[in-house]
Amino acid sequence: MPAPSHLISSFVSRSKRIPWCAGCIKHTVLLGVLFGLILANEAFANNSKISPDLQPLLANPSNTVNVIVQYNSSLQNCSGGGLAIGVRCSPLSSPGGVINAVFTLINAVAGTVTAGNVIALSDQPNVSYISLDRSLSATLDFSANGVNAPAAWNSGWDGAGIGVAVIDSGIYLHPDLLSVKTGQSRVVYRQSFIGGVQNDDFGHGTHVAGIVAGSGATSDVPGSSHVLRGIAPRAKLLDLRVLDANGSSNDSVVIAALQTAVSLKNVYNVRVVNLSLGRPIYESCTLDPLCEAAEAAWNEGIVVVAAAGNLGRNGYATVLSPGNSPHAITVGAMKTEETYPRNDDLIASYSSKGPTYIDLTVKPDIVAPGNLVVSLLAPGSTLANAFPENIIGPSYYSTSIMGTGTPEYMRLSGTSMATPVVSGTVALMLQKDPTLTPDTVKARLMLTAGKTFPVSSVATDPTTGQSYTSYYDVFTIGAGYVDIAAVLANYGETFFSSLSPRASYNPSTEQGHLVLPLGSTWVWSPQWSPAEVWGNTVLPNGSTIWNSSNAWNSSSTWGTSIAWGTSGPSETSIAWGTSGPSGTSIAWGTSGQGEP
Repeated sequence: MPAPSHLISSFVSRSKRIPWCAGCIKHTVLLGVLFGLILANEAFANNSKISPDLQPLLANPSNTVNVIVQYNSSLQNCSGGGLAIGVRCSPLSSPGGVINAVFTLINAVAGTVTAGNVIALSDQPNVSYISLDRSLSATLDFSANGVNAPAAWNSGWDGAGIGVAVIDSGIYLHPDLLSVKTGQSRVVYRQSFIGGVQNDDFGHGTHVAGIVAGSGATSDVPGSSHVLRGIAPRAKLLDLRVLDANGSSNDSVVIAALQTAVSLKNVYNVRVVNLSLGRPIYESCTLDPLCEAAEAAWNEGIVVVAAAGNLGRNGYATVLSPGNSPHAITVGAMKTEETYPRNDDLIASYSSKGPTYIDLTVKPDIVAPGNLVVSLLAPGSTLANAFPENIIGPSYYSTSIMGTGTPEYMRLSGTSMATPVVSGTVALMLQKDPTLTPDTVKARLMLTAGKTFPVSSVATDPTTGQSYTSYYDVFTIGAGYVDIAAVLANYGETFFSSLSPRASYNPSTEQGHLVLPLGSTWVWSPQWSPAEVWGNTVLPNGSTIWNSSNAWNSSSTWGTSIAWGTSGPSETSIAWGTSGPSGTSIAWGTSGQGEP
């Protein structure tokens, strides 16, 4: 069937990259030819190869910067102690740089170099892009019912045998993560990419892990009114620690964890990666190394699930990276209103909105419960100490205990909590049908997502009294609200990509339209058409996105000072907040309390 004439492909197929020889380059080797083949005063910087946030740092050539360098072809070891760039080899004679990490998942290295050598490096024909090694941060009972998880459990689907890699702050050895049958830990692999102890001293990763795969055993006691079970309570977990005690990390660390998840795919049947973290967007996703790594993992057959971010109150175009990846399943947050039925659930006003900055990719893809979610507690962690009022005692789930006993759970809010709901859902889908591709998983989730919403809703911050109005458009709720019962009953299959479309705005008509990638599922298969996947409620008239009075109004969507703060995307006080632990005022909604 020919592609409709009004649909434009916004994605260009990329050339295949040559894999690296693992172990050929040793860490802390002087970069030499990598960072100094051409003298800085003889070179002219190719600014198109240097990220916008790195360029201002080059004014002082003696500055030392941490960067990620992407290449067009592989680096190989060669005789004489040198490195080959493409087909060239040169001795390591130039000082000024060290390699910190080598990435086989994407053709890149992370290193430390002087600013003057960055200019020289940009002129290397084999260098495709140089960016800062940026900092990033972390962004159930009712949740499980909100997405119809009991329907899966009643049918015997519980995630058994599926490996979910949790790239986060670590996972505390919580009793709810033990096998109910054997007593053995279901955390089958642990690795810290930031040194120090492997345990979760921030408290975020443990909470996320419980939403994915907590058994609920601690709360399953006589008289229990809330069995705090995760979505896939028998799934295996891989604990890949990248966030420190303050919830902070860097691009290179997350890329290394993604690379490890891919390398362990066949060992632990790793089929899902959960990324409940993010940072602002600085360039197109085609250049962003974090996006590149997410895409590479996807192409290896691993479903990548990412948080949209918690900047929705700042307006549209506030989705974070790597949630801007068109491959990844990007998740926004709903509020369950702390009731079991889904029909009263509403969007959380802090849930980040699309389209994505720069690329205008339509995000989020779907939404899931993420507000006031009760999950596993990491005792003594930063979040537990910062928000002691959010720690949940035994009386929450059992009147017979009457408040005695050790607390094992905590309440947190944010798209970080909505993301593992979807990761657990994916584990159920893959347990039921291990042959599903990441693209089919994404397409089914979006097609079957609930699409019944109000036109708008208002949330009032209990601390400031300020009210926020959310409109239920495609940039706020994506294709709709995850429904596990519906997705497990769907048998549709796609043989094309499920790349998220791009948005386009026509100022003469004051309307936006979806721009579908030409080789995508949405173009070639009627059952996956935009009207079916996004629905008339989400996508009025089947094609029109929104008019200029809301999502396309320049003061809310396109003004980066609105989305990221007056200093642009690098305004950390806007992106991550300044009160409490790193990012907590933003990451968890209203100072850790979520919103009513």
